[in-house]
Amino acid sequence: MKKSAAKLPIGIQSFEHIINEGYTIIDKTEFIYKLAHEGIPYFLSRPRRFGKSLLLSTMKAYWEGKKELFDGLKIQELEKENADAWQAYPVFYFDFNKANFKEKGILESILEVHLREWEEIYGKTYENDPLGVRFGQLMRKAYDITGKRCVVLVDEYDKPLIETLDNVELVEHNKAVFKGFFSTLKGEDAYIRFVFITGVTKFSKVSIFSDLNQLRDISMSSDYAEICGITEEEMKDSFPFEIETLANEHNISIEECLEKLKETYDGYRFHQKGKGVYNPFSLLSAFADRDFDSYWFETGTPTFLVEKIKNIDFDVRKFTDGTLYATKQMLKDYRDDNPDIVPLLYQSGYITLKEYNSDGSYTLTFPNEEVKYGFLESLLPQYVQNVGAGSGKDILTLNKYIETGNLDGIRNVFTALFASIPYPENSTPFEHDFQSVIYITFELLGKFARCESHTYQGRIDCLLETKKYVYIFEFKRDGSADEALKQIEDMHYTDIYSADKREIFKIGINFDSKTRQISDWKTM
Repeated sequence: MKKSAAKLPIGIQSFEHIINEGYTIIDKTEFIYKLAHEGIPYFLSRPRRFGKSLLLSTMKAYWEGKKELFDGLKIQELEKENADAWQAYPVFYFDFNKANFKEKGILESILEVHLREWEEIYGKTYENDPLGVRFGQLMRKAYDITGKRCVVLVDEYDKPLIETLDNVELVEHNKAVFKGFFSTLKGEDAYIRFVFITGVTKFSKVSIFSDLNQLRDISMSSDYAEICGITEEEMKDSFPFEIETLANEHNISIEECLEKLKETYDGYRFHQKGKGVYNPFSLLSAFADRDFDSYWFETGTPTFLVEKIKNIDFDVRKFTDGTLYATKQMLKDYRDDNPDIVPLLYQSGYITLKEYNSDGSYTLTFPNEEVKYGFLESLLPQYVQNVGAGSGKDILTLNKYIETGNLDGIRNVFTALFASIPYPENSTPFEHDFQSVIYITFELLGKFARCESHTYQGRIDCLLETKKYVYIFEFKRDGSADEALKQIEDMHYTDIYSADKREIFKIGINFDSKTRQISDWKTM
């Protein structure tokens, strides 16, 4: 166990650079050993900023025979008795990370750049031939020159598709380019030693999957559940100094710090028996800044994702009420023409496996607080206009009123919130939108206070606790605030606070579906 400060490789995706510059690395090379010796084509889906590029960079160094880079790592011991280990193979590494694919032709340009680079090594091909044909010719030339079958590594294959989901024509164009290019892999199988493809999302209709009949999707395999990300054991073993420093910075114990890290960045699960893993980018950033901040969302949430949730009338309460279900097959394949957004949410890392059910399905939820609050903050503006800082209806302003017991301020914020819900023609039903706003608002308040939101089926609509106050909210639609307060009394919601010294506020709220406003508000 290290007892000194680690050199944190935040944002560094080159394995060779990490080793040569002495950065701390989490040793995942036993997985590479297993993959290499099975030798079949693989696909791995993981969320962005989860270490996929570093994994492929490590594979590249391994297949190029750079044994010296692996000194002291697990794969060195595993390969000790293998006389054929550490031979150099021709590696074709496709990196789709470094381009913006919003314009037609960019994908072809990136492929052209790769081909020309390899043609400098293995010899010219016929430039008038299709890109895929030239790739096939290069693999044959590489085999003839080296006597070794080729290794093909594809990093973030789906970036040209995800970035263009709002442009149907461009998505279909890029799919066609992929079909013409990567279908070569099937025909040149005799010249290929190993194939590994990564991405955030597995598009089920992309020919890269249908053409490679033997392609094994290990995204939800128990054997590879921890291939990316950082387990709790790896974190404790590699970063004890950083954990202690973070705890001291916030004047909390080591145990409290570990619990806070777990709540904020842990929780991703890729198999029902797999360990939970931490988001590596967020965890290392927290250690570097000595703070529990939201780092993953600073790298961007796709606008199309939150817009689609709103447009399909998705019941956002399912994210936390234990009623979001899916099967493994549903989660592994995403079709852009399918209205079901759950597979994309799972593959993108916004929801993860919570439970495995007796019927073979999974229950899904947010993996941790960073994702939960970041996602809901991105989602709220889809339902309510102008909720930014200084608007008077932002979460921080509402929380200030709740912490100080300012009932008039609380009422004003809620009134402004619901007055700001847009209702154009053919809009979603009023009930759906106001319940969504209620849910998102109170879940976001849970970042600062203890909040329990339920399902509007007879239990407390929302129970909010601060150090000085307890708020019990009951909502009605086309009823009255008196009815809401009567339900609080009849259901004895305050009984559990009979010995509590905090001031208790019972708040009944009624919404008028015709005026689409709060029509009645009473407190007791």
